[in-house]
Amino acid sequence: MGNLLAYSGIVTKIRAMEARLLNDKNFEEIAELHSVPEIVSYLKEKSSYSFVLNDLSDEQLHRGNIEKVLIGQLYYDYSKIYRFCGLEQRKFLELYVSRYEVDLINYCFRIVINHYSEPFDLNYKKNFFDKYSQISIDKLITSRTTDELIENLKDTEYYEPLKRLKEKTNITLFDYDLALDQYAFAKIWKKRKKVLKKKELEILTRDYGSKIDLLNLQWIYRAKKYYEMKPVDIYALLVPIHYKLSTELIKELVEAPSIEEFDHILQKTSYWRHYDFNETLTIEQMYRDCLYHLYTVDRRRNPYSIATINTYLFLKEEELRKLTTAMECVRYHLSPGETLAYIGGKTL
Repeated sequence: MGNLLAYSGIVTKIRAMEARLLNDKNFEEIAELHSVPEIVSYLKEKSSYSFVLNDLSDEQLHRGNIEKVLIGQLYYDYSKIYRFCGLEQRKFLELYVSRYEVDLINYCFRIVINHYSEPFDLNYKKNFFDKYSQISIDKLITSRTTDELIENLKDTEYYEPLKRLKEKTNITLFDYDLALDQYAFAKIWKKRKKVLKKKELEILTRDYGSKIDLLNLQWIYRAKKYYEMKPVDIYALLVPIHYKLSTELIKELVEAPSIEEFDHILQKTSYWRHYDFNETLTIEQMYRDCLYHLYTVDRRRNPYSIATINTYLFLKEEELRKLTTAMECVRYHLSPGETLAYIGGKTL
């Protein structure tokens, strides 16, 4: 009864929001369009983005501005859910926001490393981060080098893991991205027991544990197939957390002498049924399909729980990924079939 009372209002709100998410038919129709302005017109009529897209003039209808508006809608949904949550649910959302913080810092590293002539345009994120994050956008936008960027994060939890990289040579953007991703996953895994209890802890452990396992499988596969990396270098890529993949099994996968042997070892895992590398799907889509199955099953079994919030945010983020991909495909005049392939991940 406690969870029912705590989540009844949240579940009602999220169900109303989810009803306005785009479905497969919507994306098929979007793939048939011929320009970004046509996509905007479609979204104004068919989706929850109408009220934010109406603020864009015809001159502003290009991918950069539209992506900002779409991200703003994600932040708006997060804020709406946050307002309906009680103390326990808000603790989870405050932990969840670290993924948005890592995305922001990664973006800033790209700016300073690539020396863009117009370095920062983060005003559209400022209100959200001022309210929900420890990160000061006002500080970040003054950064012109990686060292300055790291120093401008000094009052945040991200300073120490990034500071350790300053002492090394030949550090790349990939190294910064990897350090942040590994830190964020380790943080959530460590703090989950302080944030949630009993059934909700079990759900979050299953969701994030599986996500970490799947990411590690994906990174091992890509490192071996596309980059022919040595085992010692592959180990450095991995999140050092094991949920259903034992240390011994990870060792077998990393040190497999071939992709064929990797596939054979992978069949020992509980993920094999949903993570079949022999299907005509990209590895990224297999990763997303597994998470979709996991999150939606958890929500169906435990509707009055953290699973409802976690699943909605995942679905919203997936919608934004598909929309930005579709806009890029339409912009470059790809066929509807090619566009849907990129959105869904099936090979052409």
